Amino acid sequence: MAVEGGMKCVKFLVFFFNFLFWICGIALIAIGVYVQVQLNNSVIIKNASSSGAPIVIIVVGVVIFFVSFFGCCGAWKENYCMVTTFAILLTLIFLVEIAAAIAGYVFKDQVNSFFDASFKDGMSKYNATKDIEEALDDIQRSFNCCGAANYTDWYQYPPFSLSKSVPDSCCINETKDCGKASSSPIHPEGCVKKVNELIKKNVVIVAGVALGIAFFELLGIIFACCLMKGIRSGYEVM
Repeated sequence: MAVEGGMKCVKFLVFFFNFLFWICGIALIAIGVYVQVQLNNSVIIKNASSSGAPIVIIVVGVVIFFVSFFGCCGAWKENYCMVTTFAILLTLIFLVEIAAAIAGYVFKDQVNSFFDASFKDGMSKYNATKDIEEALDDIQRSFNCCGAANYTDWYQYPPFSLSKSVPDSCCINETKDCGKASSSPIHPEGCVKKVNELIKKNVVIVAGVALGIAFFELLGIIFACCLMKGIRSGYEVM
């Protein structure tokens, strides 16, 4: 027996919210892939620690993608079992996101420490491979910075330790071998501080988006429960 009256409205609301979740899932997958590509270009140490965050984003996006598709089918077919499963899965996702948000807040300082250690490790291997050299140069050009804490960090690593010089990417007006010339103006601030400032600047936006998604998920759970009740009532009438 199909749902009637107000439950039809709830049915279409559940379908609409699931369509929004489906789009959010695609967006999260795209963001995760983008972040992973950016990390591969900017983070010097390519390991599980640096890849963890984007992989989690991609996995969550894939899960939301399939769960929302499952919810759309359940709402459209008015299938009690499918809608119930969707409500349970969405509740679990909601709880996992809250746990992830708390963990992100607790361990936010470790991100800065990780980047600092990663950047310094890259500085020590600057001439080892072309990839590391290009990665560090790209960061210093993009953030108008030099070294981890400041430009003097380069004086600890060869070959810059011998000549008290810096890479050319540290120069304000970059030219070939400008880092070796004492008269060339260089960026005084370190890259760790600049990256940390960027993270702090964008964390409010990220938190706002996360709260918005969580709010829609909560509404989706409520509407799914209402639809479950309506479908069950229909079965009981039969």
